[in-house]
Amino acid sequence: MIGWLRKRAARRAAASEGSVILEGSRKATGNRSRNRVGMTMVIFFAFYAAIGVRLVYLGMLDPEAPAGPESRVTASRPDIVDRNGEVLATNIKTSSLFAEPRRIVDADEAIEKLVTVLPDLDVEQTYNKLKRGNGFVWLKRQLTPKQQAEILALGIPGIAFRTENRRFYPAGETTAHVVGLTNVDNKGISGLEKYIDDQGLADLQASGLAIAKDLKPVKLSIDLRVQHVVRSEIVAALEKYRAIAAGAVVLDVRTGEVVAMGSVPDFDPNNPFNALQNDRLNRMTAGLFEMGSTVKSFTTSMALDSGKVTMESTFDASKPIRIGGQTIRDFRGKGRVLTVPEVFIYSSNIGSAREAEAVGIEGHREFLKRMGLLDRMETELPEVAKPTEPKVWKRVHSITAAFGHGFATTPLQTAVGAAALMNGGKLIPPTFLIRSQEQADAIGKVVVKPQTAEDMRYLYRLNAEEGSAKRGTVPGYRVGGKTGTAEKVVNGRYSSEKNFNAFVAAFPMEDPRYLVLTIIDEPKMEGSDRSATAGITAAPMASNIIRRSAPMLGVRPIFDEIVAENAP
Repeated sequence: MIGWLRKRAARRAAASEGSVILEGSRKATGNRSRNRVGMTMVIFFAFYAAIGVRLVYLGMLDPEAPAGPESRVTASRPDIVDRNGEVLATNIKTSSLFAEPRRIVDADEAIEKLVTVLPDLDVEQTYNKLKRGNGFVWLKRQLTPKQQAEILALGIPGIAFRTENRRFYPAGETTAHVVGLTNVDNKGISGLEKYIDDQGLADLQASGLAIAKDLKPVKLSIDLRVQHVVRSEIVAALEKYRAIAAGAVVLDVRTGEVVAMGSVPDFDPNNPFNALQNDRLNRMTAGLFEMGSTVKSFTTSMALDSGKVTMESTFDASKPIRIGGQTIRDFRGKGRVLTVPEVFIYSSNIGSAREAEAVGIEGHREFLKRMGLLDRMETELPEVAKPTEPKVWKRVHSITAAFGHGFATTPLQTAVGAAALMNGGKLIPPTFLIRSQEQADAIGKVVVKPQTAEDMRYLYRLNAEEGSAKRGTVPGYRVGGKTGTAEKVVNGRYSSEKNFNAFVAAFPMEDPRYLVLTIIDEPKMEGSDRSATAGITAAPMASNIIRRSAPMLGVRPIFDEIVAENAP
């Protein structure tokens, strides 16, 4: 009995213990379920809270604000205008395409779609950007409105657009070399665009202070009307004479202002894919040439200004000059003694060499430096070449330099030096910005005597009436000038088959106001492969430019001369 009671008590104790264990298990399971529900509620709450915060943030944004991070690439630039206020360069709004790689679902699919709109897109480079890029990568800068609309229609997640400033050049090729270019970040890289940056605009952009409304237009000395005339004439000459290049400049001899300047081949600044090709350089400032007989303007003026030669002086040009293995001859020489005016209008190499010898080697080089022909020209354009000359000047160098061989300078420098011979003797640095007469007088430097300048004006007009400059004249405008036909150096030797031609002209000669210099490289005779001279090619170019632009420049013709010219 006692044993049975002990067993029953043991069974009750065991049952009671099992009940306690079961109850504890039930409580633990209930607690875990409640924890899971709570965590789920917290996650959902946090998720919807984040969405709500994002919606509020987006609702507060300016709908017109561009997407993407802030960047200085949208910095503004001032307009560039000509002397009459015509716009030569301005900003326009454009859209650029960017991507956020982490939001791109399928890079291959995204690229396949983009290529349908942007066939020139670099597929491999774009793929690497999308797969390895961080939060922001550019895909294509400065899209057209049509391209933007077509890309939007593709519906590719993870790509967007931002608004940027792009430079637009209304005159296109006409002012390309003068105005210059900006890069894709709207930074000036050539021409007046680069000059403007160097004057402080780049610093303003870097500091975020280049605000469009605060930037005043930059006014140039260029007259767009005359610029159109210049470009059309040099393009026509390039085609007519099948040359490799041509150029021209119109210069105000009183102020040094460049009224127009062009060089072809050129490029379209709105699509400058070929701007860096070697044949597209601005030959008027960045090209170095032996300027041929145009240099005789300086040789004769040097001789006259030295006081050792007068207009009545004579030089023996009856025989060639032999020196240093070279023989100096005249082209269609007279074979006799020549006066100074005859040396000039017959463009005698021998007579010019005699003039240089009358001055001496040191005096010759000093005069060319005084005229600004041997030093790098100072002006706003950054594309300016440094002239070349012999390391040591000897007699042979002085003789050849007398007729434009043996040293090389830029066409614009030649024009500036010739302008000093027309304006009374003052060398005025060239400028592409507006300059007053007072400013010009303050910086001008007297380089020849007034009498020398007067004599040179007489010789220029005489050459137009009786010499090689006849084809450069314009009825009613009293043009004077000097031709220059220089044989080019080919494989270390002067070639009789390739010429570099130039013509310098001034008008009106009774009181010169403007100077025109034209150049044409390797021109050929019409209907022939023979090389052509400056009188046939460069002189008519200047004549056409003067005839078309003089009325725009306010130079009135002398009608009596026009009537006399047309009289039977």
